[in-house]
Amino acid sequence: MSLLNRDNLQQFVGQPIGTSSWVQMPQSRIDAFAECTEDRQWIHIDVARAQRESPFKAPIAHGYLTLSMLPITSYELLAGLKPTKSLNYGMDKLRFMSPVPAGSRVRNHIKLLAVEPRDDGWVLLRCENTVEIEGQDKPALVAVTLGLFSWS
Repeated sequence: MSLLNRDNLQQFVGQPIGTSSWVQMPQSRIDAFAECTEDRQWIHIDVARAQRESPFKAPIAHGYLTLSMLPITSYELLAGLKPTKSLNYGMDKLRFMSPVPAGSRVRNHIKLLAVEPRDDGWVLLRCENTVEIEGQDKPALVAVTLGLFSWS
């Protein structure tokens, strides 16, 4: 559980705020994402072909599937904030660094980059998310996310 809370946000600016639990990326999750998004590229869903023809020798998760793991990992690390309202506001930067093979586990390392109070009562949190692939040196992705939080 994160030590981060509404009252101590500013002291964590520039600091890592935690590492999430591992999240499984099984083929079943990849297949479900392919159906949901209609992105049925063989490199994601055709196991035999991916093992035979892919440079990765296995199917890989969609980049946007890996990106979609940010909410579950962020909720875990930002749970101490306990806002009454929160919204995704967008991203400043996203880079897909390494593919995630089916069956892998990933986890998120979050660093708080900025806390920006706004005139409308919301607070904008800017966070750097580095999604690690278990057993690999290179991360799956690095994303700077923006979230709006309110306690009113």
